[in-house]
Amino acid sequence: MQGSVAPLVSHYFDPDPGAPSEERTVQLVLPDLVVRLATDTGVFGRSAVDPGTRLLLLEGPPVPAEGDLLDLGCGYGPIAVALATRSPAATVWAVDVNQRALALTARNAEAAGCTNVTVARPGDVPEDVRFAAIWSNPPIRVGKEALHELLLRWLPRLAPGARAALVVHKHLGADSLARWLDHAGHPTERLRSRMGYRLLEVGGATR
Repeated sequence: MQGSVAPLVSHYFDPDPGAPSEERTVQLVLPDLVVRLATDTGVFGRSAVDPGTRLLLLEGPPVPAEGDLLDLGCGYGPIAVALATRSPAATVWAVDVNQRALALTARNAEAAGCTNVTVARPGDVPEDVRFAAIWSNPPIRVGKEALHELLLRWLPRLAPGARAALVVHKHLGADSLARWLDHAGHPTERLRSRMGYRLLEVGGATR
């Protein structure tokens, strides 16, 4: 008798998701933007715009009007498209390791008429770029050590005086992450708490 074949598991933080493609569309509805976005298996928030992402876009701090903005862990691009729409004079870097997600972000930005979005893998962002803001619904499920490495790679690239806006669910370690960021030299303030999510504002390195 032949053994059963284990189902293919694909994570949104995999560089090349192995799950078969099954595209669909979701709607992002904000007071200043209504747009349909293509999604697929193997990307974060495939079935609907994540409520944490929506909270960040509804109640996050004002977006700088120009400069380089970073959507860290862009998925299929809801944050990148919103930032690009709100700040048409800025350059929005949509960064992810997931190749399927990057392709979707590029398509969604083009469909939304956002010509100021640059889709990139982490290693493709020039080292001299400094960000006027970083916005992220970070990949918590990648694991604490990998998450810390990710944040310590990108937060020091904030321009002087610039801030990052992160959204993390309380049950996924938002409060402990905020404490760790403080101890790591990145002053962190909780701006909002809604539906179990924490909206955090994080400063550049102080040491």
